[in-house]
Amino acid sequence: MVGGKFLAVAASLIIASAALAQTGQLEVSDAWARATPAKAENGVAYLTIRAPTPDRLLSVSSPVAKKAELHTMEMAGMVMKMRPLAGLDIPAGQPVTLKPGGEHIMLIGLSGPLREGQSFPLTLTFEKAGSREVTVAVGKPGATGPALQR
Repeated sequence: MVGGKFLAVAASLIIASAALAQTGQLEVSDAWARATPAKAENGVAYLTIRAPTPDRLLSVSSPVAKKAELHTMEMAGMVMKMRPLAGLDIPAGQPVTLKPGGEHIMLIGLSGPLREGQSFPLTLTFEKAGSREVTVAVGKPGATGPALQR
């Protein structure tokens, strides 16, 4: 009987651990953008999303631009093509990183230049997690990743 009780307790702990893992929060980290020239009309933002359960990023918005869209870049022969995305799937437990040369957030119709050292708010709307606001740090014009701020 001791073995049976042990297995029951072990099974309960496994189930409880799985339930705890699923109650975790969706996280958005490393939000960054490149500084833009003074007269630039568009900018780009990047970030990483982690979710404990599957979700979908449906839309993005920011007060620094008239419009924000999810975009992807892909090679078509020898030409890099950019196209808008209707949404972006976020698999459970796997980080999704929006980065140069891949999926990213286009900021269309900037209200002013994105200046190095400044930051701006960005709202992401998810199918299940709802809206999340993050602060986007603006790096150098040619930045290739987020500035380490840890």
